[in-house]
Amino acid sequence: MINFEIISIFPKIFDSYFNTSIINRAQKKKLIKIKIHDLRKWTEDKHKTVDDRPYGGGPGMLLKPLPIYKAIRCLSKCKNQKSKCKIKEKIILLTPDGKQFNQKMAHQYAKLDHIIFVCGHYEGFDARIEKFVDEKISTGPYILTGGEIPAMAIVDAVTRLIPGVIKSESLQEETFSFRDVKNIQNSSELVIHRETGKVLGEYPQYTRPEILIIKNKKGTNKKLNVPKILLTGNHKKIEEWKLSHLK
Repeated sequence: MINFEIISIFPKIFDSYFNTSIINRAQKKKLIKIKIHDLRKWTEDKHKTVDDRPYGGGPGMLLKPLPIYKAIRCLSKCKNQKSKCKIKEKIILLTPDGKQFNQKMAHQYAKLDHIIFVCGHYEGFDARIEKFVDEKISTGPYILTGGEIPAMAIVDAVTRLIPGVIKSESLQEETFSFRDVKNIQNSSELVIHRETGKVLGEYPQYTRPEILIIKNKKGTNKKLNVPKILLTGNHKKIEEWKLSHLK
């Protein structure tokens, strides 16, 4: 079982997503455990202040280092040990300037026992917080209002790789190798490089009905057919077709 611990100043954000669908079933099957922690729990003043103005001036507010330090020390199973930790743990700071998360990292995280996420908010963090974590991670080259959505995305990506969470056939479909390309794997629509996790492209996908009839601009019927090769059952030819239709 992987234990996910998420530190946030908006803990209720996670309720809906983690209590539905695959994530909820994985928790009920005791394949994962998710705990959401309110950062304000580790504040000392009566107003439970977690942010303050930056030294030297500048816009916005920064998350203070002391509450986050205390939270990590409290939740970590390894930081307080003088000897080598017996579990595989990683403490992750979610921030736009972190290393971009990819499928290769999802597979690596799926082998861990304990993952602590620190969700940013406001203008950012006091830079000293970086000293308390193992990795700085981003989910993409864009800015969000906080780290809560990235935390949910990573928990989702990691959870679905744990044996027993989804059907084994689905995982097998995602990890087959194209015969004509080395070090490539298919993940649903996306072709991902095994080593770098970089998305190389995607191919068109189709489902029923085999023939879709729509109206064109002139009001007459138009047929949209599923490519015949996908209906043949010839897996080698289908793989070749997918590879040739990468966008």
